[in-house]
Amino acid sequence: MRETRRFTQLDSVWPAGLGRRLGAMLYDGFLVTAIWIAVTVVHMLFFRYVLGQQPEEIGTTASDIWSLRLMLVFFVTLFFVFSWSRGGMTLGMQAWRLRVQTADGRSLNLKQCLIRCAVAWLSLLAFGLGYLWVVFDQQRRSWPDIASNTQTVVLPKK
Repeated sequence: MRETRRFTQLDSVWPAGLGRRLGAMLYDGFLVTAIWIAVTVVHMLFFRYVLGQQPEEIGTTASDIWSLRLMLVFFVTLFFVFSWSRGGMTLGMQAWRLRVQTADGRSLNLKQCLIRCAVAWLSLLAFGLGYLWVVFDQQRRSWPDIASNTQTVVLPKK
């Protein structure tokens, strides 16, 4: 992965609250759904036309199911890692003027991105408590922010 870059506008950003984060998550949820649909279609076509399975057989074995699950997680992780490491934001975050960055205002490295992804899944599995944590934390950090030593900030209007 390339070297991290230092962002601008560091003096004019502030910690993101729960509402903006949820808005960005909703937008990104649509993108994740589109990624999952595309991956599922390619997966089904592979099993049908490359491996020669009959349509009614696709998705009936453990290897079919687990290979799809792993691909879904892999491609969504790839989406977030690429977005966060490149510019600190996904498309949903851009719409809500959010950016994820290190405490000193740099883009995330691969390790931080992977930690954020893993803890994000745990936060959602805990009924969203990892994101609701923003309300209780004095620095407005979610579990993914805390675990990856990053912060999610609001960018000023241009």
